[in-house]
Amino acid sequence: MLIHTTENYLKSTQGQEADAILRSCVHCGFCNATCPTYQLLGDELDGPRGRIYLIKQVLEGHDVSSKTQTHLDRCLSCRSCETTCPSGVQYGRLVDIGRELVDDKVSRSLVEQIKRLALRKLIPYPKRFAVLLKVSQLLKPFLPVSLKQQIPGIQKTNSLPQKMQAKPRQMLVLQGCVQLVATPNTNHSTTSILHKLGIHLISASEAGCCGAVSQHLSAQQEALTFMRRNIDAWWPYVEQGIEAIVITASGCGAVIKEYGHLLRHDIHYADKANRISQLTKDIGEILADEIVTNKSLTDEHFKLPARNIAFHSPCTLQHGQKLVGVVESVLKHCGFELSHVTDAHLCCGSAGTYSILQADLSRQLLHNKLNALQKHQPELIVTANIGCQLHLQSQADVKVKHWIELVDESFVCKAATDFS
Repeated sequence: MLIHTTENYLKSTQGQEADAILRSCVHCGFCNATCPTYQLLGDELDGPRGRIYLIKQVLEGHDVSSKTQTHLDRCLSCRSCETTCPSGVQYGRLVDIGRELVDDKVSRSLVEQIKRLALRKLIPYPKRFAVLLKVSQLLKPFLPVSLKQQIPGIQKTNSLPQKMQAKPRQMLVLQGCVQLVATPNTNHSTTSILHKLGIHLISASEAGCCGAVSQHLSAQQEALTFMRRNIDAWWPYVEQGIEAIVITASGCGAVIKEYGHLLRHDIHYADKANRISQLTKDIGEILADEIVTNKSLTDEHFKLPARNIAFHSPCTLQHGQKLVGVVESVLKHCGFELSHVTDAHLCCGSAGTYSILQADLSRQLLHNKLNALQKHQPELIVTANIGCQLHLQSQADVKVKHWIELVDESFVCKAATDFS
């Protein structure tokens, strides 16, 4: 694509990166075919190609309006277009940059500013979010049905053995923020199943939010602060030789795997950030490796017969991390039957804070996704990201879990390694 980026933007690292990404686009329009918002709205400016053109106008110094902001806000950042793009356009990075540039020029209403600030100051902080969730659960009986559906129920936490024998293999685990409070069994199950495979999970108490919420709400410096804090918390364990950093929320994994890129200009953190990204693995990658490489698990290790399960692959797993089919292969290997999901590449509408900031579009996407997931009447829906899990559960007719819970609940026999 031919672009005449202004000298002012070419002096900034963001402008240079956006300029390079735009030049890789050939404007073919293949991306629109897999864009969820374009399919719903049918507006060229609500598809990747149109949004790319809007960002091009910003870089060329054209006037920017609230309409530009609205079209960029409607993007889910699902990155389905990246999977489709024959030219390898890094649209996810481009739209993040575009939003920040537009937000610098176009002010938001006071209500929108408060809403976005509240999300940034609540979601990344488990203690704050826990208070909000507890109050919401107490008030739930008195709220309208539409609000009740958005509040997750109280999850009974599975207990782990008080004294878990130390294992020679060690990995770090990100506890997360919302997941830590709303669905603690995800990491409990991860700890349990990996312990049985001879892997000890360590949690760094100083680590916190991955930075995704701030990153996607145009608060880049705030996001980078979260990232640096995590690197500082994890680095002593990296120096001690941990095998991997295990992520159980694919949304967090997609961002942490980009730490190296996002901090590449930071002379103090660039090398460390790159190493952190290299070590970061989704729990699906870890188990797939144990199954394929170490032959630690077979279907004989699982007590449940084949069950009809619908797997929702989060956008951050299949489009962000490019882990298409990894979790599905693990579940099939464990003996579960996966029902066919039509348009599995499309977003469920959760998309981080999207379900709050773009509620109408989010509900339409959720309705479509649940129709596809429940078409073959599954006994259970499983997914790999906390946002998707809570969003789907708000309207689903069956229970929604993280897939690692299902694997752990079904595990019964000893594998090749020492489970003591």
